[in-house]
Amino acid sequence: MNYASPCRVALFALVPLVAVALQSAHAQAPTPATPAPSPSPAPPPAENKSPGDLPTTTTPTAPPAPVQKADPFGEQITLTPKTVIATKGTANWDTAYETLVASLKTLAAALEKAGDKPAGNSMIVYTSTDDTGFTYLAEIPVDQEPKDLPKAITVAKSPEGKALKFVHRGSYENMDNTYEAITNHLDDKKLEAKDTFIEEYITNPLKTPDDKLVINVYVPLK
Repeated sequence: MNYASPCRVALFALVPLVAVALQSAHAQAPTPATPAPSPSPAPPPAENKSPGDLPTTTTPTAPPAPVQKADPFGEQITLTPKTVIATKGTANWDTAYETLVASLKTLAAALEKAGDKPAGNSMIVYTSTDDTGFTYLAEIPVDQEPKDLPKAITVAKSPEGKALKFVHRGSYENMDNTYEAITNHLDDKKLEAKDTFIEEYITNPLKTPDDKLVINVYVPLK
């Protein structure tokens, strides 16, 4: 809706009334003698300008929007071993995420107590699985071996070798969909994987809401 329209209608309605009033006042006033008009000067000759002399206007062009790249799915990579602090654990599927986060909290607390900081993203290495649960290693990369670690925490090396990289975004509960897609990919490509897989937490699971997780999944190949 154009809210200026009523004002414009009222303004145009006043124009005839003002014209009539001006004509009436002009008729009643005495007409003064008008002197002879003086000759007006000749207008200057028009200047011929070429199109190149005329000012040009350019409309700024907006930069193109960045293109969101698709996440890798089955990208072949080579894992490089890293020095890590690690702790072993077991979990059932019903409380899997809570158990994993608790292990990573234990590692982070030990690292902070030693006065050190992580040198990379935390990882979970699944060493065996069955219908009820799984065993795993929780790992955090470090630049150097921390001192005075608790007995349950050891210094080790992260997995190495050829692997396929996949990316999961979202809650841990939806990881089943990702792993189903991974299984289908391996079947389609007729690839044989080792009896382990690795999750690298790109977002910190200790601080990130569950539905905002970004996790790289690595499947080592035989």
